[in-house]
Amino acid sequence: MPRPEKRRVVITGLGVVTPLGCKVDELWRRLLACESGIHPLRLFDPTPFKVRFAGDIYDWDPSDYIDKKELKRLDRFTQFALVAAQDAVQDAGLDFSKEDPYRCGVILGSGIGGLHEIETQTEKLLTKGPDRVSALTIPKLMLNAAGGNISIRFGLKGLNYTVATACASAANAIGDALRAIQFGDADVMLTGGSEAAITPMGLSGFQNMRALSERNEDPARASRPFDLDRDGFVLSEGAGILVLESLEHALARGARIYCELMGFGCSSDAGHITQPDEQGLGAARAMANALDDAGIEPTAVQYINAHGTSTPLGDRAETVAVKNVFGEHAYRLAISSTKSQLGHSLGASGGVELVVTVKALQDNIAPPTINLETPDPECDLDYVPNQPRPMRIDYAMSNSFGFGGHNASLVIGRYNGQS
Repeated sequence: MPRPEKRRVVITGLGVVTPLGCKVDELWRRLLACESGIHPLRLFDPTPFKVRFAGDIYDWDPSDYIDKKELKRLDRFTQFALVAAQDAVQDAGLDFSKEDPYRCGVILGSGIGGLHEIETQTEKLLTKGPDRVSALTIPKLMLNAAGGNISIRFGLKGLNYTVATACASAANAIGDALRAIQFGDADVMLTGGSEAAITPMGLSGFQNMRALSERNEDPARASRPFDLDRDGFVLSEGAGILVLESLEHALARGARIYCELMGFGCSSDAGHITQPDEQGLGAARAMANALDDAGIEPTAVQYINAHGTSTPLGDRAETVAVKNVFGEHAYRLAISSTKSQLGHSLGASGGVELVVTVKALQDNIAPPTINLETPDPECDLDYVPNQPRPMRIDYAMSNSFGFGGHNASLVIGRYNGQS
């Protein structure tokens, strides 16, 4: 049977928690100022580790959003999600008491979930015995804790689930939320991702698989996507949450509309559990599917916020994939990786980066890829090196690719004011 006609979906609210700021305007300002959020690690003593820096939000204080009693019941990744969601709802001007709660929902992504709680309670188990493990352990560590707590906070009784596709988690969640509205299952969705995996176990695991940069002497220059001297990604944390609405719903309540969320595509490499397909075939299929879903030609796109993690294999594979999809137009695209400034927040990255992509389209500025000093000859596209670029952006794409071979792409377009 043919699918029903798709409803148009718009983005009306944005919220972030990042090492470059926990407000959207601050994050955007600092990105355009070419600042780095990467620094010597402060959440715990990094002395025993080979990698001793990260994008940790060391001064995190959610007290304006979450009271002390509730705070004890929430893992760090859930705290990030709640704060970003509250800012996004406020930004959208939504009053959920005036909405049908069964038409409003939450779909979030997280790659790892409550790793802080897992490590804390494991230590208690091993040193003090099973009776000392907290009764709150499971409600704090479970991947769906962030989405569940957001739905409780706002009284949302519609769709509510969590997507786990490693570093593609937030983008997949956003794609699912898009489809929920497109095909009539919801009118309003809170979506995006959250991650807080900068822990001794998280850092050990990534460093020992040799995924991380080891530039301890110069953390701010460690994340260098598409640069010949890149040596791995930089671990980060945070959240990016967006409010999606059907166009009809947004217009009916007089909402400010940032842009239209037009297309979503996903695929699987079905190859290696951590390494990308060297020809970027899965990534290319996700991008092509997103363009097809959006109903636009590749030549309509002006800007791509790349996955761009600063790994030797990943950046080359993404470059090949972009060429496969966009052909000669690939050389006319502005492509940047804001992970050069923010590091890689894993399952949250797709949410944070879609927020950045929305700001790029809104302000007609492509943010930079900093630390791109020695271009890799195999990465020969325009990566907006080291300075932001004013330019017209009517259509933009955001890419997220994850361990497990997961690929997800999202396409946004300028809202033309027509219903």
